[in-house]
Formats: sequence, C-alpha cells, structure tokens
Amino acid sequence: MSYPLTAAQSLRGDVTVPGDKSISHRAVMFGALADADTHITGFLMGEDCLSTISCFKKMGVSIDVSEKEVVVHGVGLHGLKAPDELLYTGNSGTTTRLLCGILAGQPFSSTVNGDASIQKRPMGRIMKPLREMGADISGKDGNLCPLTIHPAPLHGIHYTMPVASAQLKSAILLAGLFADSPTTVVEPAPSRDHTERMLRGLGAQVVSNGTEITLTPPKALHAVNVEVPGDISSAAYFLVAGLILPDSDIVIRNVGINPTRTGILDALEAMGANIERLNERGTVEPICDLRVRSSHLHGTPICGDMIPRLIDEIPVLAVAAAFAEGETVIRDAQELKVKESNRIATMTAELSKTGADVRETEDGMIIRGDKPLHGANFASYADHRVAMSMAVCALACEGDSSIDDPDCVAISYPTFFETLDALKQKGE
Repeated sequence: MSYPLTAAQSLRGDVTVPGDKSISHRAVMFGALADADTHITGFLMGEDCLSTISCFKKMGVSIDVSEKEVVVHGVGLHGLKAPDELLYTGNSGTTTRLLCGILAGQPFSSTVNGDASIQKRPMGRIMKPLREMGADISGKDGNLCPLTIHPAPLHGIHYTMPVASAQLKSAILLAGLFADSPTTVVEPAPSRDHTERMLRGLGAQVVSNGTEITLTPPKALHAVNVEVPGDISSAAYFLVAGLILPDSDIVIRNVGINPTRTGILDALEAMGANIERLNERGTVEPICDLRVRSSHLHGTPICGDMIPRLIDEIPVLAVAAAFAEGETVIRDAQELKVKESNRIATMTAELSKTGADVRETEDGMIIRGDKPLHGANFASYADHRVAMSMAVCALACEGDSSIDDPDCVAISYPTFFETLDALKQKGE
C-alpha cells in the first residue's frame, strides 16, 4: 500500500506532538523496578513503547493503560518474575538493549527477540560490557537476536564506551542497579541523559563529572509520577516543514528540550532557521513551546559532538539541507547504518529520486541544495523516520509523490499524516 503525498503552499497552526519515546520507555522500566505505583501522563502510545509494556507484563508487572495515563504498579528492584514465554521487543532497539541490562541482573533465565529488523541489528556492543560485569548472555551467530540471558552475579565496572550511545550507556547503568559495587561509564561525547535524570529522580545516586557517569547500586528505587514531554524527534519534522515552505508559521507545544537532545535546534539555527523558544518550564526535564517560521537556509557542517544529540533527526535534517543554499556535510554519523534501516544509504537513495544533489559517504552525506526538486514514489524501508522525512520533503517538491508502507510511522507517531494534513488545510 502506498500513501499519496501532495505539495503544499504553506503550513500554519498549532501542533502537539506525541510524548517522548525515550522517556516513555524509561518511565515504564523504572516504574516497574520502583517500590510503589508510577503514574505516567503524556505516554507515547506507539508500537515501540507498547512493546516495552508487553515485556514487563510478561514478567509479572501489572500495568494499566488508559487514554489519560499509564499506571505501572512497581514490584521493586528484586520483584520481577520469570517470563513464561519469549520477551518480544518488536521493532524497538531501545526496549531490546535496555531490557538486556535489567535482565542481566535477574535470578531467572530469559530470551529476548524482536522483528526482522531487530534480528539484523548488532548487539555485541552491549554484550561486551555486560559480560565484563559477569553477565551470562549469548546471541545467535555471536551478537544477534535472539539473545538468551541466564542468572549470574554482576560486578561494577569502569567502562570507556567506544561510541556515544544512550542505549549502550543505559544498558550498562541498568545492569549496575544489580551489581555489587559502583559502575562507571565514560562517553566519548555526551548522549541523551534521560536515564541518569530519571534514576536521580527515583533516589539513586548517579554522579556525572563531564562525560563520566557513576552509579552506586541503590537499595530501592522510590516511585515518582512522570509527565512525558513532547518528543523533539517528532517535532523535528514540523520544524523542517515550517522552514522550507514559504509563508509558514507553526507553534509546536510542550516539546522536551533536554540539552542532550537539542542538537536539531542547534543545527537548524546554524543553517539560519527562525525558531523561537516560548514558555520555557520544567525541572527534571525542561519543556517549552517552539515557534518556527519560513526561513532561507544555508548549508553547514553537521559533525562531531553534535551528532549524538541529533542522531535520530539526521534524516529530516538531510531534507532541510536539500532545500538550503550551498553545501551541507554530515560526518561522524556511521551509527545511522545500524538503525531501522541504513539511514545513510536510504536517505541518499530517496532524496536522489527528487533530483537532489546528494552523495553518500562512509560516515554521512554531502548535500548540495537549493535546486528545484520534483515529486517521486518513495520507499520507506519500513523505517518510520525515513517515511516521515520523505513526507516532509514531498511538501516542497513540484508535483505529486507517494510513499510505500506508510503504516511504519505508527512506531513513533501514529497520527503523523493526519497532523500534517491539518496544517496544510489551515495554510491553503
């Protein structure tokens, strides 16, 4: 099935994007390990986060889901039960990797597996430090799902991470909850810090010193209620759409602006974007409204320490670059090769269909923008971020477009196309 995409003159209106996916995952996981009930508002009802709920229900955690909130009835650090069946994580790399950290410290055996995409994504990166902590974890062909984990005593380690990855860091810290001594991770550059913030909120001793984070194993995690802010990764599509279409003016409400996630704002502002932060608020996780208006963008380097802070937004940044004047060089982004698709290759292929001047490199892309682009029939590769990025691109292309397998957006943004259409109707 393909979804028709039409060009737009402008976009206007207010948007409230779904809850942050990273925080939603962690709220369920930490809520399950807490000593009382956790009430979660703003939870992302996407397939990935529902996979996390499913896994913890299989381990004896009672979780109530309604339109208003998700309530996790915590069982404590040592209250999880052996699952009677496989722990299926669907398409969620976050669920798969973070869950392994928790399972490594349990007194029961378990097996974790996901869909065809997850089964191709390498897990050796988390298996190595978990084994150094004493975990008994094995995978198909050495480092692929399904992963099997058996009980083993865990010890704290001092681990220097080869890449800046929040999933890797979080898997180690979660295993550290069950270790017999403190665990320290050292990042090459800061990655999203939702795990550290939430652990501190639940009473754990987590000390950050630059890119070095140390967790002391707590006796308990104390339940707190969680308000999930809007996901800046989901907001990014409307930011770029508002920038590249003339006479556009969009306000995106209640967006999380955690400094480890705002690389997308920094990159777009470096390209000349007109983005205002309004009504800033929040304590554990900072929140604001974002107003974006049409802007004349120019190319810029996107590389180095900025990459971990915008890794999920690079596909839609590539779209912005295709409409910007001059050259944008994206480097140090080899992590994109092991996402839901090889996003370097897939975004290069799909943007090229529009007539964009884009070249794939070993660790990124070189995009020369500001030339007329035409519509095309796009492939999504069953990758939600590729699908939504090309939908944004189609808005500013001449002629009609379509995208195959549009339902993959349900992983993170089930109502994406409806929201986009509503903004078009207001603007035209």
